[in-house]
Amino acid sequence: MKLPKSLLYILSVLCVLVELTKGVVKLPENVTVPAVYVFGDSIVDTGNNNYINSYVKCNYPPYGHDFVGATPTGRFCDGRVPSDIIGEELGVKKLVPPYLKPNLQPQDLITGVVFASGGAGYDPLTAQLVQVLTLQDQLEYFKEYKGKLIGIVGEERAKFILANAVYIIVAGSDDITNNFFALPGRQVHYTVDSYTDLMLNSGTQLFEELYKLGGRRIGAFSAPPIGCVPAQRTAAGGPGRGCVERYNAAAQMFNTKLSKKMDDLTQKYSPDGRFVFIDVYNPLLDLINKPQNYGFKISDRGCCGTGLIEVLFLCNQKTATVCPDVSNHVFWDSFHPTELAYKTLVRALLKKYLSNFL
Repeated sequence: MKLPKSLLYILSVLCVLVELTKGVVKLPENVTVPAVYVFGDSIVDTGNNNYINSYVKCNYPPYGHDFVGATPTGRFCDGRVPSDIIGEELGVKKLVPPYLKPNLQPQDLITGVVFASGGAGYDPLTAQLVQVLTLQDQLEYFKEYKGKLIGIVGEERAKFILANAVYIIVAGSDDITNNFFALPGRQVHYTVDSYTDLMLNSGTQLFEELYKLGGRRIGAFSAPPIGCVPAQRTAAGGPGRGCVERYNAAAQMFNTKLSKKMDDLTQKYSPDGRFVFIDVYNPLLDLINKPQNYGFKISDRGCCGTGLIEVLFLCNQKTATVCPDVSNHVFWDSFHPTELAYKTLVRALLKKYLSNFL
């Protein structure tokens, strides 16, 4: 017997309610966040790269070292990543699945998914260099997702979910380190100023497209102090492995432009559009410079292997041992923070910026 669509929706919602976790963040009365959608790079990819033809993968040990069952899921971390932590903090769900995961259930789709792809950036070339999903690819998948959502819950409910969901975009690191400063030809055609304009223009197109597709609560993480991550210190920080200031300066230039653009978009799409700039640069830099203030001990190298260069396939079970105590480290590998560091950052960021979305 074929069940009516309305009954299928009710059953799906009941399944979702069973899975909901109690959010740490207290939302105002009559305010709801029914779903979380995430776009961007490896900081927030929960496993999409498992399902594409690219070497940028981490679906093998010791990745997933602190995940449930010590399972490598394709998250570039020892455990969960900001996508998951944001979902949990908002009371949506503890794990936000990758959109490309086969056989996602209706309840998985209703409460949001991740479109991010490790290695992506605002510049389409950044993703193309390593054969991962560009932001435009991610947007196309979101359009496909929207059709599926309407099919599950109907047009009116889908419109409500899309308008009240929180959208997070995290990108920029790979543009700066793996594209602009890594490819000599890029610096022939662009200055830091003009290249960060290119990044911003690409990001603006994504933000506005998400609005046109029904999104109203759209937040973009700033670029981080990318010159201070262990891999960049090793590669370009000199004998003392100091922070690479030209990388950080590029990130700061982009962040200044992104912050202004998000304010401009909020005014342009007033009164219902909320475009939120989320400064992760300064909190992460403080965490790196003063790890002891946050309960950490080591911030200049990762936990995997020597912590100096190991990331992706260099962080593997055969050639790289895991440090004795992950909780001492800000970074899991030489590029990505640990789950504990992510929790420290995300909770502070939500406390500071959540009201701007509502």
